[in-house]
Amino acid sequence: MENSRLHSLISQSYYYTSLLQWSLRNNDPFTAKLVHVRIIKSGLHLSVFLMNNLLNVYAKTGFLSDAHRMFDEMPVKNPSSWNTLLSAYAKQGHVNVARRVFEDMPEPDAVSWTALIVGYNQTGQFVAAIRMFLEMVYYQVAPTQYTMTNILSSCASFSASDIGKKVHSFVVKLGLSRINCVANSLLNMYSKLGDPVTAKFIFDGITSKTTSNWNAMISLHMKSGKSDLAAKQFELMAERDIVSWNSMISGYNQHGFDAEALDMFAKMLRDSILKPDKYTLTSALSACANLEKLNMGKQIHAHIIITNFGTSGAVGNALISMYSKSGGVQIAQRVLENNITSNFKVIALTSILDGYLKLGDILSARRIFDSVKDQDVVSWTAMIVGYVQNGFNNEALELFRSMVKNGPDPNNYTLAAILTVSSSLASLDHGKQIHTRAIRFGEASSVSVSNALITMYAKAGSVNAAKHVFDLIPRNTDTVSWTSMIIALAQHGLGEESLELFRQMLSSGIKPDHITYVGVLSACTHMGLVKQGRDYFKMLKDVHGIEPTSSHYACMIDLYGRAGMLLEAKEFIETMPIEPDNIAWGSLLASCRVHKNVELAKAAAERLLQIDPENSGAYSALANVYSACGKWQDAAMIRKSMKDKQVKKEQGFSWLQIRNEAHVFGVDDALHPQRDAIYQMMDKIWKEIKKMGFVPQTEAVLHDLEEELKEQILKHHSEKLAIAFALLNTPENATLRIMKNLRVCNDCHSAIKYIAKLVGREIIVRDATRFHHFKDGSCSCRDYW
Repeated sequence: MENSRLHSLISQSYYYTSLLQWSLRNNDPFTAKLVHVRIIKSGLHLSVFLMNNLLNVYAKTGFLSDAHRMFDEMPVKNPSSWNTLLSAYAKQGHVNVARRVFEDMPEPDAVSWTALIVGYNQTGQFVAAIRMFLEMVYYQVAPTQYTMTNILSSCASFSASDIGKKVHSFVVKLGLSRINCVANSLLNMYSKLGDPVTAKFIFDGITSKTTSNWNAMISLHMKSGKSDLAAKQFELMAERDIVSWNSMISGYNQHGFDAEALDMFAKMLRDSILKPDKYTLTSALSACANLEKLNMGKQIHAHIIITNFGTSGAVGNALISMYSKSGGVQIAQRVLENNITSNFKVIALTSILDGYLKLGDILSARRIFDSVKDQDVVSWTAMIVGYVQNGFNNEALELFRSMVKNGPDPNNYTLAAILTVSSSLASLDHGKQIHTRAIRFGEASSVSVSNALITMYAKAGSVNAAKHVFDLIPRNTDTVSWTSMIIALAQHGLGEESLELFRQMLSSGIKPDHITYVGVLSACTHMGLVKQGRDYFKMLKDVHGIEPTSSHYACMIDLYGRAGMLLEAKEFIETMPIEPDNIAWGSLLASCRVHKNVELAKAAAERLLQIDPENSGAYSALANVYSACGKWQDAAMIRKSMKDKQVKKEQGFSWLQIRNEAHVFGVDDALHPQRDAIYQMMDKIWKEIKKMGFVPQTEAVLHDLEEELKEQILKHHSEKLAIAFALLNTPENATLRIMKNLRVCNDCHSAIKYIAKLVGREIIVRDATRFHHFKDGSCSCRDYW
């Protein structure tokens, strides 16, 4: 009788177990609940094996509270009971509860420790996972291969290379390194840590390599920028999956090898039976966008339509970006209109906005911008940058003010762009306001904003403020910061400081670029350091491997010309390996004017006009050379030729900003509302500086006129009128900041030195080539400009 009852219970136990397993396979917890009732009624609730199966079903089908309640009611529990509940909490992200279960366990085993480590790893608590593993080792609990794969994953995600290497040693000690899943985890860890040497060692030691192993090596080579090694690995693969192809295509795309990315995409379509997924198509479309290959992009779009892939999400964004960047912005707009996903629209509209801005269609771009419902910082920044790049500075400022008032906080790109506006306007007050906002938004220390601030302060004439910003930048490897400061110092007549900063840059191990050398050569030019200029020009190519550009050659021509070495300048032009451009001949022509070399000026002007027949500067400079040498008839003929050919001479004007309002002056300006007061002030200044010893340089008037009339013309040059206006409208002792579109003439330069001493103020004049800081009767250029 007893045997018969026992046999019946065993049969029922197996039956209920099979029902529970069916319930688990079919994710049917309700059947499990019915079985649970039958188990209790039949008295089988004392079976640990059967109750553990039931506990497992509840745990894995999401009925954690039922599982925990049942666990608490179990009269007998074994380690499997504890581990089932612990794993359920850990895998579903309730790691804190799992930890409490773990701490209540009478004897945690390797499965218990591993379950908690897995939970920490899956919820991104990598440090906690690593600490748990170290505790496990301390208590001498032997890890399993599953423990190792998870802890290696945590080390990789947290970039814990030192601990990862110790875990590797432990793996070798336990003899787990040959197990494929562990070896693959080691390979992935070293790949993420950027250690190709060890990764290759692990890879070579795997006897039965999986596609995943090969993919890991390809991904590592691509991340390391070694696309050639990635390609070799790819070619050696016996079987490739979609990840293999995507690693190559996206890797090429992300490292700027867009043509190679498209070749690989074409090869996949031709040689593989695999179908492109969203990652494949996104990378291929991105490559088309970068190369502006509209026709290729259209072919990929056709493939998407034929295969019914759909244009939502990442593929849709990439498609719109491709059309926007490749000149098909109207098609991009149609693609957008066919998709109604709101998240898609914000990103896509910004791409279309960029497309219209690239075409210079500001009105369409603004229409798109205004249609974006949830404008993010990227949209605002794109529109502001578009205005700046297309010369709409006032619109950029207006939109920036609106952004500060009603939009998201500007980021470093927004602030750098709007600082460019301040730089172009040379508006110090406005630039200071932007600087204050950058500090408030926590962006002042970013490299892009700092560099923009250096340029802004330098162009607004405040080189000391530019120095202060530069000194606050952490001395990193950013070449642009050093270059910006080197150029700023050179432009402000601080050539020695500029060259010293360049030497500091080199000693700090920071490699200069071609723009840095433009600044260095300019510093030599403004100080007449011919030998040093030659040495740096040689260093440019021989030491740093930079191929000289037309800008570097123009600097050298200017260096020789300003120093009066006109024949050397001409010889340098004739031996240049590149064709001299209008800047090169213009530099020589300007030097001929200063040093009154008529014959060379004629030759330079002739070559300049061959390149640019409408260049008014060539006519003016040649006429001025004739005038300076007293050849009035020749000068008149040149001016007549200009008139006959309808070549308009660039008019000289000066401007300044007072209380964010620009005031512009021309020669003999009669339009300003304060004209009478300005002229009276200038008459008064003129008399005073003549008493101080100033002698008008009437030879600067390159026309055959009476001396008295020449002096009258000189008195009313635009920069002098701007200074008179500034003296009338600024507080005493305030620095005057004047901008001029042409080079300051000899007479103005001499007069402003006297004016600065007379009024006891610093007067900063930015002309077409540099800054002049006038103070106490002298100029920062030391009369060499």
